[in-house]
Amino acid sequence: MEKISIFDSVKKEKVVFKPIKNNDVKIYVCGPTVYDDSHLGHARSAIAFDLLHRVLKANNYNVIMTKNFTDIDDKIIKKMHETNRSLEDITSEYINAYKNDMNVLNILPNTIEPKATQNIDIMIEMINDLMSKDIAYKTSNGVYFDVSKDHEYGSLSKRASDENSIARVETNTEKRNSSDFALWKFEKADDVAYDSPFGKGRPGWHIECSAMINKHLAYKDESYQIDIHGGGADLLFPHHENEAAQTRCSGNVNLAKYWMHNGFVNIDGEKMSKSLGNSFFLKDILKSYSGEVIRFYLLTAQYRTDFNFNEEDLLSSKKRLDKLYRVKKRVYGLGKSFVNEEFKTNLLKALNDDLNSAKAISIIDEYINKANETLDKEAKNKNFKKELVASFEFINEIFGIGNTDAYKYFQFGISQEDILNIESLIEKRNEAKKNKDFETADKIRDDISSLNVSIMDTANGVVWEKL
Repeated sequence: MEKISIFDSVKKEKVVFKPIKNNDVKIYVCGPTVYDDSHLGHARSAIAFDLLHRVLKANNYNVIMTKNFTDIDDKIIKKMHETNRSLEDITSEYINAYKNDMNVLNILPNTIEPKATQNIDIMIEMINDLMSKDIAYKTSNGVYFDVSKDHEYGSLSKRASDENSIARVETNTEKRNSSDFALWKFEKADDVAYDSPFGKGRPGWHIECSAMINKHLAYKDESYQIDIHGGGADLLFPHHENEAAQTRCSGNVNLAKYWMHNGFVNIDGEKMSKSLGNSFFLKDILKSYSGEVIRFYLLTAQYRTDFNFNEEDLLSSKKRLDKLYRVKKRVYGLGKSFVNEEFKTNLLKALNDDLNSAKAISIIDEYINKANETLDKEAKNKNFKKELVASFEFINEIFGIGNTDAYKYFQFGISQEDILNIESLIEKRNEAKKNKDFETADKIRDDISSLNVSIMDTANGVVWEKL
């Protein structure tokens, strides 16, 4: 098993990854609050931790990948009132939409996907425990966590308060400390509420992750509950800081051995934000570009860096991916042999170094260039072609790109109606050729070309692509 290095957000440096137990790796990544469609920030985080998942698997680790759905929240309740729809109706719609988007981005399935509303009981249990230790306390509007009781508070983010947030929100004079945060919010008018020993209400955001990790993942006999906790850089404080505090104080145990955070997505230089009106919904951008193109583009920068998203770079990135698929076309229909070992070793080495996807793509670029040179010189070298097929399979396995049919990749953006029309014309041309009516066959070929489509007769039949 090769050495894997990851950047630990607590130590602020790259460290050698060592699982808590044996070959098993337990990962928890903070998932979306399901009140709206997925945006590029969701895609960036999902792809970053999917790459981690794939790299660990390629290194023969057994991965338990967990991503939660926050399906009770102020924003969801606001949407309920605005649309006159039930909580389950809204959250089910956006959970399904999120899963569909993740599938289009070729994200591996999660092992566990807990929902907040299905785990209220364990959140109440954890809050009760914290109250019994006087670490949590009641006010007139909810139950709060007393940060002064956690002597390690701030050790994760190196921050002990969110001064900007405190300045924006009206101070609750009943709080012991300004940084104390809500574990439970008591019921208000037109609210969603659940029964609890300390009053009817609903959980705060931070408690759900701590409680669900404790229930679904936690080692019960170790000093850390899970191996890796991940999420966007915006979650480092206060969300992850508060999660860590709750777990320390309730179970006298550390939540995660390693913490990993992906960088922000900026659009043309601005931090992605709906308030700035520049948040790209995935469903909109996927109308113009395939999920694979978006995935490849987001992988061109290492996951920890902030990503400046702009269409010019996206198109440039697509051209790099196009080159891979043009080589795939050159070995179309062939079986595989064995991956080029030098290429495999170099690619895995780059990704084992804190998921250095930018370097990995440069290695893929170099491999594709050399492949073209070899194919030009040795057009009949079947062994090399079969090696390429195997190498493409490995690229998809570890990187999540390159698995689309080589010709269908170049058909993206053509409507289903046009596809049926083109395939009907191809069938008519085949029939004309079969009847030795070559004049009609040539005319049909010209008709197809007028649709900005190129067709090729191969040993595997007729294939076509959009020009």
